Amino acid sequence: MENRSLLQYIFIALKGMAMGIAELVPGVSGGTIAFVAGIYEEFISSINNVSFSTFKTLRKEGFKAFWTKLNGNFLLALLVGMAISIVSFSKLISWLLDNHPIPVWSFFFGLVLASVIFVAKAIRKWNFLTIALFITGTVAAYYITTLPPSANTDSLPFLFLSGAIAICAMVLPGISGSFILVLLGSYKTILDAVNEKDLKIVMTVGLGTIFGILSFARLLKWLFANYKDITLAVLTGFILGSLNKIWPWKKVLEVIKIGKKEIIIDKNVSPFIFEGDNQLLFAILLAIVGFSLIFILEKVASKE
Repeated sequence: MENRSLLQYIFIALKGMAMGIAELVPGVSGGTIAFVAGIYEEFISSINNVSFSTFKTLRKEGFKAFWTKLNGNFLLALLVGMAISIVSFSKLISWLLDNHPIPVWSFFFGLVLASVIFVAKAIRKWNFLTIALFITGTVAAYYITTLPPSANTDSLPFLFLSGAIAICAMVLPGISGSFILVLLGSYKTILDAVNEKDLKIVMTVGLGTIFGILSFARLLKWLFANYKDITLAVLTGFILGSLNKIWPWKKVLEVIKIGKKEIIIDKNVSPFIFEGDNQLLFAILLAIVGFSLIFILEKVASKE
């Protein structure tokens, strides 16, 4: 565990907040933010520290040795930041997506587009295999974004499973946990539960995420240790393919009503044939802001 100052842990908490905000937007991955912020591999390694051997350290050597082995200060700062943003911004993000979708999607489109360049730069050697896996990742993510969303469900076992699958997506740059929840039909149920402080649903999803992340992080750590370049190539493709989901201009094809809830089926269109105000200049400006933000984050991370 690194020796860090209080200010450094505050920065980690702020990065956690950025990850939390990203995860509230279907189509944007908190894992992408973690990668750009320079904490991705430490994040994965720290999750892997949550194991039976670490808890044996607690019994044999005491809390201090356990906390050090866990990298507890890092995980606590990150998780506190994520929790603050999810609780504080869930209503705001929902309102913005409902009332100002084009500016919101434009900002995140620019941000995710810059992330493609950023993650691709981390690949040390491009060859036939990395290029092939990059294309495969792109096609796979694009296909996932074209799948129709499912109807919302309140089933607790299904919500547990949704949490497990979504958290695996969250730690992958490019694959959004929120979007996976939309596909599974759990997104609105969980967001409403957070807003309404429905502890039964929140705790069920929370347990699912713990189960999912502890299982998946071990695989991801092994891949980074043994096949870093090809893993990064697939992740870069995932990010590029996910851009289809967050294209700002969409045409609604169908609205399916189930009780009080709605499922919107739409398709991407050019801003020049978009019905209504395309807000093109504002959208381009916000996309540039989002794009620039990635490289500002990179500079801040490298200075640290």
